[in-house]
Amino acid sequence: MPLVGVLLSGCGVFDGSEIHEAVLTLYFLKRYGADYLCMAPNIEQYHVINHLTQQETNEKRNVLVESARIARGEIRDIKDVKAEDIDALILPGGFGAAKNLSDFAFKGDRARVQPEVERLLKEMVNHKKPIGAICIAPATVTKALEGMAPEITIGQDIQTASLLEKMGAKHHFCRVDEVWVDLKLKLVTTPAYMLGPSILDVAQGIERLVREVLALTRL
Repeated sequence: MPLVGVLLSGCGVFDGSEIHEAVLTLYFLKRYGADYLCMAPNIEQYHVINHLTQQETNEKRNVLVESARIARGEIRDIKDVKAEDIDALILPGGFGAAKNLSDFAFKGDRARVQPEVERLLKEMVNHKKPIGAICIAPATVTKALEGMAPEITIGQDIQTASLLEKMGAKHHFCRVDEVWVDLKLKLVTTPAYMLGPSILDVAQGIERLVREVLALTRL
């Protein structure tokens, strides 16, 4: 049974992991015969957003602690996970993927990736193990793999695609139910809520992404 790492970035679309995307990832992994290992960096969130008002609050929250809500407490600090421990890695989206795993949301093509996240992504590529990235998460993956010319999709957002290409990616426009597979890097991406509009729509692309990632573990 493949063991797939799922890299979370908090809990909630505006400041952490997009919960629908994260849960669908876990669901489809189990449905297609894989097990998963949830992980997150043990760092402070960039900020906390009230998801009712969508306004920033004065709270402080920890990315690992918040991610544990999605993982039902079964989660590890990413610093304790190495590529040798897992067969593949998937990053759900949500603004946390571009605020906590990197600062792409604020610095665009000048972004920096959280050091442990960058380490694990590069290790996965060096070990020729597949990576899946959902929604805006391909931005963090692109920056971490800068210089490797990853082929990715974030959907049909021309401005964001342009920033990704400035970081060396080759962007492909895709529908919400589609994925793009970069066989060279074993990288699979899908737009999910970059396009939406509903959980039924994003589920189609996430299901395909999970299936493609698992297929790549067998190559």
